[in-house]
Amino acid sequence: MNARRKNTPQASLFASAHQAPLAEQLRPQKLDEVIGQEHLTGEGGLLRRMVDNQHLQSIILWGPPGCGKTTIARLLADESGYVLQQVSAVQSGVNDLKAHFEEARQRAMTGQRTILFIDEVHRFNRAQQDVLLPVVEDGTVTLIGATTENPSFELNSALLSRSRVLVLNRLAPEALDHMVRRAEHLLGKELPLTDDARQTLFAMADGDGRYLLTMVEAIFEAQATAPLDVSALGQLLQQRPPVYDKAQESHYNLISALHKSLRGSDVQAALYWFARMLDGGEDPLYLARRLIRFASEDIGMADPQALIQAIAARQTYEMLGSPEGELAIAQSVIYLATAPKSNAQYMAYKAARRSAKEHGSLMPPKHILNAPTKLMKQLGYSAGYDYDHNARDGFSGQNYFPDDMPREQYYQPVERGFERDIAKRLDYWDKLRAKRQSED
Repeated sequence: MNARRKNTPQASLFASAHQAPLAEQLRPQKLDEVIGQEHLTGEGGLLRRMVDNQHLQSIILWGPPGCGKTTIARLLADESGYVLQQVSAVQSGVNDLKAHFEEARQRAMTGQRTILFIDEVHRFNRAQQDVLLPVVEDGTVTLIGATTENPSFELNSALLSRSRVLVLNRLAPEALDHMVRRAEHLLGKELPLTDDARQTLFAMADGDGRYLLTMVEAIFEAQATAPLDVSALGQLLQQRPPVYDKAQESHYNLISALHKSLRGSDVQAALYWFARMLDGGEDPLYLARRLIRFASEDIGMADPQALIQAIAARQTYEMLGSPEGELAIAQSVIYLATAPKSNAQYMAYKAARRSAKEHGSLMPPKHILNAPTKLMKQLGYSAGYDYDHNARDGFSGQNYFPDDMPREQYYQPVERGFERDIAKRLDYWDKLRAKRQSED
């Protein structure tokens, strides 16, 4: 009986060591049940037409991890009356392939058709790919290759010419939510998460359905008595950061004092804590590295020379050694303490990282992708790109964010130091961008 159809209590679901993983139990049994790839599996989709006609073409399924490539290959075989032979490009060589070819030939003599499904087909070298050509061309096997890599770069042109390349989507939050609801139906209870934690779970899955269900299984196994919030979910699914050795507490207290004195533009206190750490036997190169970090984190573009000064101090110490080299580090302390301060660069970086995790692996818009191969041109890569140097004012104003993502503002320069000039530049580009877009 299909385990996915059962309304099995949680206790029995995880009771047996031989119980299949949740992702396997929820694997679709029909092509119509595949989530997130309706452009191929839905009404009018190419794969749906192949199944309806009971005749499959050789195809390459190109998509991110956990989007359903293996499942689709199995279902195509089941619903079209083919025998599925599955191999991994990592584990199989030419002799293994030839053995599968011979089995397919024997099978063909009895009227049976064969699908050769090659997982991670991009890992085959050119010679291994060439072995596939005659049996694909004469119909001995129907090839279904699965790859996470761009076929234009990883597969030779002869193999591509004998196959259809189908692009699979990363799973959107709506598709991931559908998968979670299937799991909840199977287990007979809701996932113990707050609404915000549920959305965070989808962001952590990053479009990977298999990884999502692995996390869902871990959450159910934890048997939480109350809904987990975002913080509790992170603690459950991720490792805790290591704790500092308390025996070295004074070390971190002093470096904190130096860092905050620099941030507070108190050059006298900064020099004092710098001297205290040297007297305590601290490695001058450690201090130099911390100053480089400070220059980027707390000054940034308010004074771009700060980072250059900090790096120069480290290089000077490496050339001169102690004690002469320590003077160069002291010079860096003075420069950094007296420089204008801004964490706008640091905050922009953190905001961009948060946004990258939230939106996951969205593709860049096709017009800014290079198209060195025929396939990529057919898929629309580079179409419509405006070369900025040929535009008025050397600025096209095109969109460079993913198509499914709104434009976001990460960097907000302060009115201090060089960032005053940067703010003027950004304002100029923003106004010109709005003008260009209104003209389109």
